[in-house]
Amino acid sequence: MSTDDEWSFETLAAHGVSDGEALQPPIHLTTAYRFDDAADAAARFQGSGGEIYQRWRNPSVVAFERSLAVLEGAEAAVAFGSGMGAIASVIGATVGAGEHVVAPLSVYAETAKVLRGPFARLGVRTTFVDATDPAAVAAAIEPDTRLITIETPANPVLALTDIAALAEVARAAGATLLVDSTFATPYHQRPLAHGADLVVHSATKAISGHGDVLGGVVAGDAERIEAIRDHGVRAMGAVLAPQAAYSLSRGLRTLALRMERASANAAELARRLENDPRVSLVRYPGLASHPQHALAARQMDRGFGAMVAFEVAGTEPLEAGRRLYDRLGLIVRAVSLGDTHTLVTHPASTTHASMSPEQRVAAGIGEGLLRLAVGIESVEDLWRDLDRALG
Repeated sequence: MSTDDEWSFETLAAHGVSDGEALQPPIHLTTAYRFDDAADAAARFQGSGGEIYQRWRNPSVVAFERSLAVLEGAEAAVAFGSGMGAIASVIGATVGAGEHVVAPLSVYAETAKVLRGPFARLGVRTTFVDATDPAAVAAAIEPDTRLITIETPANPVLALTDIAALAEVARAAGATLLVDSTFATPYHQRPLAHGADLVVHSATKAISGHGDVLGGVVAGDAERIEAIRDHGVRAMGAVLAPQAAYSLSRGLRTLALRMERASANAAELARRLENDPRVSLVRYPGLASHPQHALAARQMDRGFGAMVAFEVAGTEPLEAGRRLYDRLGLIVRAVSLGDTHTLVTHPASTTHASMSPEQRVAAGIGEGLLRLAVGIESVEDLWRDLDRALG
């Protein structure tokens, strides 16, 4: 199938990119490949294009990378064994000892942890700022800033960052702009089209779509992607297995269908929660009440995603949030997102527990905040469950 601009996102996702006659990319279960002779072996190690070893390249993984690159409008992509493997590999390939990173206050806790821990011990300095304010990011730039990393929408408070504005900041500083677009998926947002240099996904989430495989992927220009591949995959070994690559390619086939349904469910639940006096706060980019709704309408395609954050009304938010969390029956108490099931998380005691209370306050994460990762069930069933739990 050709991949020129005449085809829609939905069609490109459904078809994918696969070589040969097989409609689905085969699973290549081999760790090494036979060389014809000494000259052939030497040529492959010099970049002739032939296969060598699974850690270097695997056809099943390549098929997934090419399909994802097409959906993101990128020259190339590189896949990893997890989303954190992807993020850590971008940082390691882009920032050297003694150099500087700018990151958002509202950032996935494990991303903050790896910046404050392993990379800080290697001499990498990080300034955490309110990335929703481009001026704050610009003010944090130092002469040796090499990377600006952002999440939009951000986990878990769904704050948005202006990608185009920060792309200008990054270009002026000679820095790389990395956008974690896991919450939006390629269906709702294509950061490279707004000027970002790299986009990263925890493919474990909506790209997989079925809660059964780990993976991560980074897309961007071919030169940066090759450097990230050399650092993270070949040198550090954060390899995606062929079986996982096959599952992720399969997930891409239904990405548009699943996100269309899940985001419609999320929009309806957000509307009902906002109008319910038992709820004190709702954050969903599709609501006019969202602080960056206008930016969301400008920056996100085909809807506003499947994530909703909210707080229950009451004088003791922590207890109120936990009480609702425990009362849910259909909605599953579990971490992660992008599954066919709707999942609920209490970030303060789970995904963001590694942050101090002060860091959570700075990131806008209330003690009673609940995060809904909305699935593809009947929206009426989901609301009935929430209504009962709210009491």
